Amino acid sequence: MLESTVNYLWSVDDVLGQGATASVYKARSKKTGELVAVKVFNKLSYSRPYEVQMREFDMLRKLNHVNIVKLFAVEEMHLTSKKVLVMEFCSGGSLLSQLEEPENAFGLPESEFLIVLQCVVHGMNHLRENGVVHRDIKPGNIMRVVGEDGRSIYKLTDFGAARELEDDEKFVSIYGTEEYLHPDMYERAVLKKPQQKSYGVTVDLWSIGVTFYHAATGSLPFVPFGGPRRNKRIMYKITTEKPVGAIAGVQSVEDGPIEWSYQLPSHCQLSEGLKTQLVPVLASILEANQDKCWGFDQFFAETTGILHRVAIHIFSLQQATVHRIYIHFYNTASIFFDEVEKQTQVSTECQQYFFQGHSLILEPSMKVVSFPPTTPDRPIFLISRCPEKTVGLLYKEPESPTMPTRFDILADFSFSKAVLGVIHQYLRIACSLQQCQELILQGFYCYIENVRLECTTVVHKSNILNMKLISCLHMEDKLSLLSQSPIEIPDLVDSRQKLKLTQEDLSIYITSIRKFQTKLDHLYVELSKHMEILTEDKSTQKMEVLSDKITIVHRQYRKDKASGKLNYNDEQIHKFEKINLSNNIKKVKSLFRDTCLQKYHECLSVAANWTSELHEIQTHLKEFTVYFIELLRDLQTCEEHHSKVLERVLLSLQQVPLMPQPTDNPVDNDHMVLRLNQLKDEMELVARELQHNNSLIESLGAMTMSPGV
Repeated sequence: MLESTVNYLWSVDDVLGQGATASVYKARSKKTGELVAVKVFNKLSYSRPYEVQMREFDMLRKLNHVNIVKLFAVEEMHLTSKKVLVMEFCSGGSLLSQLEEPENAFGLPESEFLIVLQCVVHGMNHLRENGVVHRDIKPGNIMRVVGEDGRSIYKLTDFGAARELEDDEKFVSIYGTEEYLHPDMYERAVLKKPQQKSYGVTVDLWSIGVTFYHAATGSLPFVPFGGPRRNKRIMYKITTEKPVGAIAGVQSVEDGPIEWSYQLPSHCQLSEGLKTQLVPVLASILEANQDKCWGFDQFFAETTGILHRVAIHIFSLQQATVHRIYIHFYNTASIFFDEVEKQTQVSTECQQYFFQGHSLILEPSMKVVSFPPTTPDRPIFLISRCPEKTVGLLYKEPESPTMPTRFDILADFSFSKAVLGVIHQYLRIACSLQQCQELILQGFYCYIENVRLECTTVVHKSNILNMKLISCLHMEDKLSLLSQSPIEIPDLVDSRQKLKLTQEDLSIYITSIRKFQTKLDHLYVELSKHMEILTEDKSTQKMEVLSDKITIVHRQYRKDKASGKLNYNDEQIHKFEKINLSNNIKKVKSLFRDTCLQKYHECLSVAANWTSELHEIQTHLKEFTVYFIELLRDLQTCEEHHSKVLERVLLSLQQVPLMPQPTDNPVDNDHMVLRLNQLKDEMELVARELQHNNSLIESLGAMTMSPGV
């Protein structure tokens, strides 16, 4: 059946949504064919006072924002003259329809949640700028459009309950959906208790808090045993007796205690970095006492602060953990270091960063805006200089619903929907585990190369020290020859013996470094093998195929549910599909537990061993560097001693007359002159060697660094 206005046409079967006073249909322009949404009011709506009927029209005319559904026209239906609102058509459905998709059973992905946060905050800010209170914020009243860039745009809709209200004004009429209602309004609207309370604009904040929690986790924050609609008394008790700071309360057993939560659940897809920012906001707007609840100014300030932060993706290698640091672009690296320490417990002194295989030097005064852009697949690697315990990805295996044993179309559909959400969660965890393994292998490749570079540096220093040591020994030989001259030279035996022992020790250190280099080569080979194993692992792809098969069964069950009753053949097909469904579920779990988890834990175990071995090598290299610095000082002392000896020799030579005294034997006189000339030549040679040693000292400037390698 078709209905129309002057400019628009629609089928009554194309229902987008239904409420107490109106129905919304998908319609088309008669002139252009453009899709629109038309809101057709029923007879009940006309029983309301005229000013209430006109309120929604006036509100939508007044509002104009990208995050508010646009009003195009107000027309009347042919024959009945019913008022019709012609509005923007949102092809992506509502936020509620998004959350009802099985893949979002445990909440929206972080990127999508941030879009919801941004759109709702901006839309609500426009409402408050125009002095409007919505009074029925919920996922069903937040519509979705897919933009030209493929990103979602969310828009507030359904202003039937909205009215103008300033921050200091109150209202007494009741509107809204009970799961999202402020407790004071719930008491009167749902429990039907008489009261004289009035309500302010902060009632919208409570509804926003419940909506954000629902979007983040896939479930409502306050759930009594049996559900909110069946156990209204406990629902009211939970919301009004909620402790300060709690953001959720669930009653798992009939008449049992309420389990309070002060954090978002581990199964939701938000990172710990975003949870840390979001939880204080939820705790402050999910406050039953209107006097204690945040006002909109503070809400906008805090949420805008979250939205203006940038996410820096970090992978803590030794811990094998993924992190997102939400930080303002104008903050410095020093603040970034502190935020990293809060999430990883790696002290700022031990933090060392690498990006795309190279060391990333972050000066404390550097602005975050200057950091390289990161993604989950291309994070900054954090390598601690201190021993760290391998933690791994924190996950919780989802609980599967119980499969109905009897043939029941409705129960089977509900089961297939719930279990498909669980399967998606299994697949998400499996993909996260695989990505974690990839990052572990990437990070350790970088770590091994870094330690290899440290080894090369230490080898270079040892070679220079060895050259210097040989030079000192050579100098000892020269001075030993001078001791045969008539000039008196101190005994050099002890000094030479000490240098010989040092040469032996240095040789041992050099041999140890070569062993380290060999061990690094073995680690690299082992790493390459694990990379090959990971590349050949197709477990997640197999799980995706099984997930697609389960999705097909779910869609068939949805059709079976819509048909209501099946003939004999269709019923048999339904039962066979149930067997296939059960088998595929078992296969997914088997792949996850026997393949994904096993390989992940093997990778973690290997990573822990690599961490231990690399840390041991680095510790020895630091010890070697300390020894080399001490050795350098000893060699410098030795050279200073050599210089003093030479000075004494030169002084003695200056005191010897150049012309020999006459003697009875001319041959002796000639020999004396010749010996003195040779001595001078040798002294000049020794002086040149000392100068050469000084140039070696300059090349050893790096040896004066701190003991760290």
